[in-house]
Amino acid sequence: MILHPPILALTLAALVSAGALVAASAFAVRLLGRWNLASGAQSQIDLEKRTYLVAVALRFAMAVEIAALVLFVFNADRMSAMFVGAMCAVGALNASVYGFPALFAKIALFFGASLWLAADIVDARGRDYPLTRWKYGLLIALAPLALAEAGLTIAYFLDLKADTLTSCCGKLFTSDRPTIASEMAGLDPRMALGMLYGGFGVVLAGAALARRSARARPLYGVVSLAFFAVALAAVVSAISLYVYEHPHHHCPFCLLKREYSYFGFLLYAPLFAGAALGASAGALGLVRTPASLAHAMPAILRRMVVLSALGFAGFVLVATWAIARSGLILTG
Repeated sequence: MILHPPILALTLAALVSAGALVAASAFAVRLLGRWNLASGAQSQIDLEKRTYLVAVALRFAMAVEIAALVLFVFNADRMSAMFVGAMCAVGALNASVYGFPALFAKIALFFGASLWLAADIVDARGRDYPLTRWKYGLLIALAPLALAEAGLTIAYFLDLKADTLTSCCGKLFTSDRPTIASEMAGLDPRMALGMLYGGFGVVLAGAALARRSARARPLYGVVSLAFFAVALAAVVSAISLYVYEHPHHHCPFCLLKREYSYFGFLLYAPLFAGAALGASAGALGLVRTPASLAHAMPAILRRMVVLSALGFAGFVLVATWAIARSGLILTG
């Protein structure tokens, strides 16, 4: 199983990214102790030169982690044909106890990598790179997560056996089991859609406020993550039913299958982008604006807020289109 080409690619990506983050975090510890732009010492000059090289490697590693999330889910769906009882990515992930933990670790690292890249973009706009300490401190926090993600990914692939009997999505997303998935599946579709559209109104109001007020940006970050959770619940409890035109098929992973024209990618891409941009703008909004970024940083954060709101709008439009074109009458 481990010799399957996509699995090899994902394993290599996890190892390279984790190795890059761990090595860079060792450099970050040294940087945090010695970084002083006011100094003209040779050690400071050498440190500044190394930051360029390290930053390039980290940009690549963070981009790889973002892409790896998409490939991981897509590959899990493809692997479902190899296991008895599997119908989609849920079956492949359930084929090992490490499957869903690996997925959740990748999602967490996706948001962490997005935040680091956003901080790096903002930092590059300042003549004195004022966010260097902040972004390398964040890097040290992300390194253990990257190691855990790589370990879970490799453990998952090594644990897979072709003769494994696994469970399908119908057993996971049912309202008669005490799990988060069952709680989402058991939500009343009318209430879930009401929360979705009401939450989107809150997002738009929060985005408008965050564009005008720097103090509102951290709050918008919280709102973005809250809407992300509400949107996922709406997908499970209502939107997926309209796409499948079946009142009891709640799986959010089957949306990624070919027979549904890979609709899930169209639905999830703007949602994840909106949440990542909103959360990153909120986190960076907690950072005091340096003098060298007095104009650039607020402008970049305002742009991130707008792009985040557009991402959420894209998700809502795609979801609404799926509901409008469906032949299923679910709420009367």
